[in-house]
Amino acid sequence: MPRAFAAVFFALGLLAAPVFAADPAKTLRIAFTSAEMSFDPMFSAAASSDSVIDHIYDSMLDYDYLARPVQLVPRTLKAMPTVEDGGATYVFKLKRGIFFTPDPPFHGKPRELTAGDQAYAFKRLLDPALKSPWLWLFDGKIIGADEARANAVKSGKFDYDAPIAGLEVLDRYTLRVRLKQPDLRFLYVFAVPNTAAVAGEVVEAYGLDFGAHPVGTEPYMLGEYRRSAKVMLVANPGFRETTYVPAGPVPPAALPIAAALKGKKLPLVGRIQITIIEEGQAVWLAFANRELDLLERLPPEFVEQALANGKLRPDLAAKGVRHEVVLRPNTRWNYFNMEDAVVGGYTREKIALRRAIGMGFDMREFIRVVLKGRAVPAMSPIPPDIAGYDPALKTAAQRYDPAAARALLDRFGYKDRDGDGYREAADGKPLVLERWLAPTSLARQEDEQWKKNMDAIGLRIVFRNDRLQELRKMARQGKMPMRTDGWNADYPDAENFMQLLYGPNVGQENHARFSLPEFDKLYDAARRLPDSPERTKLFNRMTELVLAYTPWRLMEHRIEDQLLQPWIRNYKPHPVRSALWRYVDIDPAQRPK
Repeated sequence: MPRAFAAVFFALGLLAAPVFAADPAKTLRIAFTSAEMSFDPMFSAAASSDSVIDHIYDSMLDYDYLARPVQLVPRTLKAMPTVEDGGATYVFKLKRGIFFTPDPPFHGKPRELTAGDQAYAFKRLLDPALKSPWLWLFDGKIIGADEARANAVKSGKFDYDAPIAGLEVLDRYTLRVRLKQPDLRFLYVFAVPNTAAVAGEVVEAYGLDFGAHPVGTEPYMLGEYRRSAKVMLVANPGFRETTYVPAGPVPPAALPIAAALKGKKLPLVGRIQITIIEEGQAVWLAFANRELDLLERLPPEFVEQALANGKLRPDLAAKGVRHEVVLRPNTRWNYFNMEDAVVGGYTREKIALRRAIGMGFDMREFIRVVLKGRAVPAMSPIPPDIAGYDPALKTAAQRYDPAAARALLDRFGYKDRDGDGYREAADGKPLVLERWLAPTSLARQEDEQWKKNMDAIGLRIVFRNDRLQELRKMARQGKMPMRTDGWNADYPDAENFMQLLYGPNVGQENHARFSLPEFDKLYDAARRLPDSPERTKLFNRMTELVLAYTPWRLMEHRIEDQLLQPWIRNYKPHPVRSALWRYVDIDPAQRPK
């Protein structure tokens, strides 16, 4: 087919496709409680941004929507990758005929996804100039990658054209990745949205503004966009023929969804309207007023308006509202910056201070009063239902015991020397704890409990607030002494949580800046083992070290409550995936006009 005719045929195809795909009359309305960070897959580190990224860009692998237990499936690949050399070599074969959405850098020509695009995306993760928070997925693993980064640091520029021995484009559709040593969980990396393929010419065309101009191969494209206020996604009319067929066992409760999706081309909804609403009260009122179709996370401060004893209130059920409980693997903690002059350090008196702070905080009251009971105390950095979690592990060191906290502070010289009710440091200097959080009503309630609990053990605490995106930047730079943070599983394995305390990840997602050789050695050893009791013992020892040195005060594993309006169809939460909008449908007969 002549090149010019091919371009015209491609364009006509884009115009014709909507008849058979998403309904442009249907708009799914949802809210994000924090502003987007960036739509650059390699740079974003915010759940809100990543949900959008996962609908615009394609990762090579995905998780099946309804199959349980969770199961990896191909996304842009013809089949699951070939694994060789005991898990040290991975070969990926892409499908033919996957195209990026049209964009000016393509000069009006159809642009097919290639293995080179995927390799380019991986190199962007490695580029020191990008400062990708997802570097830890590849760091120290791929043959030749560390040397490429070192050369970039030395020269001041990453050479994207220079070969990397462990990252080989074998032909237009085949990519081979070779590791320094076997990694039995490496496949999970390729289902993380932030490893999605990107087109180099688009990145170069938009430069620093690339994060606001996403161009991918997935079912949606970016439409109207107002930063920190509104994001509109519109169905990609050129999206490849895609239907859903479960790849594994589907629980009985989800069988009607599987039946409803059978044979239907995805996506189903023509537009997704995302509004940024940071205050829980405004989110709840928007849903109650039927201005939102789907509440993917019920604000904890409004649990009692929606639920009674964990069940949907009868008045909402009578209106047809549905309730989904999501047992998503997650952990929250209060971290201490181990490089901070006040709460950091590895000496006995600094460890004692952090332990006392932890014992002084009443976690169960926090869950009961602030979270309205929708959480359980965390006994480990690893949440339940994750490979490597040990339900028999008991962590008494995280108990609430203000008397023991006061005694520990006394023992290590933290005493009230001037009689003002607050302790000074062992050297007599003022002692002030500084804790950071986003300026929301829920955060203010959390601050109130920290103030009450720290006053009870004689520790002065002050609070600083900033927008969540700024807090994330400051966290990577090590600028905050204390902050509460959390993590939802990117993949169902303990490694995904323990990497948050791995020494080489300081400056990435190790916000506590914890660096302990014994912990790092155990982490490296666990990487080499299959899921087994032996590996779980290594994670248990790592947990013991976390409790001993206390870079974190473990907080809770949250129970997520989701509410659906009566007209929402086909929606089922997933334990790992959070972007499920491509499967959702709307019944216009049920929806108010």
